[in-house]
Amino acid sequence: MKPLLKIEDLKMHFPVKGGVFLRAMGACKAVDGVSLTVNEGETVGLVGESGCGKSTLAKATARLLDPTAGRIEFEGTDITHLRRRELNPVRREMQMIFQDPAESLNPRHSVRDIVEEPLVIQKRGSRAERGKRVAELLEKVGLSESAGNRYPFEFSGGQRQRIGIARALALNPKLILCDEPVSALDVSVQSQVLNLLMELQEDFGLAYLFIAHDLAVVKHVSDRVAIMYLGKIVELAGADEIYENPKHAYTKALISAIPVADPSLDRDRRLLEGDVPSPIDPPQGCAFGHRMGHPKWEASVGMDLALREVSPGHWVQPCPCCTDES
Repeated sequence: MKPLLKIEDLKMHFPVKGGVFLRAMGACKAVDGVSLTVNEGETVGLVGESGCGKSTLAKATARLLDPTAGRIEFEGTDITHLRRRELNPVRREMQMIFQDPAESLNPRHSVRDIVEEPLVIQKRGSRAERGKRVAELLEKVGLSESAGNRYPFEFSGGQRQRIGIARALALNPKLILCDEPVSALDVSVQSQVLNLLMELQEDFGLAYLFIAHDLAVVKHVSDRVAIMYLGKIVELAGADEIYENPKHAYTKALISAIPVADPSLDRDRRLLEGDVPSPIDPPQGCAFGHRMGHPKWEASVGMDLALREVSPGHWVQPCPCCTDES
């Protein structure tokens, strides 16, 4: 498959200021050297606990944030340092669905204005043509045309997220960055929105970078899954492979935490101990091994922990404490 999005060694560091003159005293390393590709028509799931840098990675990819270092390619073009006007053509092809639909929709605008806004900004069609397009999009996401006359606060959480999806589809993009699009929704509504996203992908040939902290949700929609911990990707493989044959200790812990319907089933639960290290002062070597106090952690200090391919399509951080099978 042809790479649609290619991220190379991306870093997003935020300065930490202090003192009387608010001088930079350090940096919060929210994303610290991530490399990832998303192919045409593919869904790549990005999983990790809260605060690991998933949403920051998505915002930097969409150039809502200016990366500290690294490279972002979209359709073979380097977009890392493009200016706002130069980004306009790129943003027609790359859209974003945000986590909280209540916060991402302007409460003063009608639904029709919200969905039409991308078309207005990109100067697409006449007013009548845009109105017809809005009606088509609302119908496509399961809302009536009359919903366009109402305001976001008049809808439920699931319906508001459908409005956000319609807005993201307005320009017929090739890639949609889904920033935890179902985490703020009830479980019964989550499945409806997930099924809608999968149907839209089949209809329009969309590619998704799907961010979540729930591995069960990601397995349902993804072709490949990347596991992220403290600003770095520690494992990457096909969805079935990563569930059936996880290599990294953090991946194993996340999978063991997935709830099952049978309470009598005996499972090997791997409880996470210790506290997540601070991204302002991350430990040397393997951050997860340091958190767990693994006896082999010191061996990882100074090692090259870049992902290595252990089997076709299965990449893992070669850490002596987290990939130890014993």
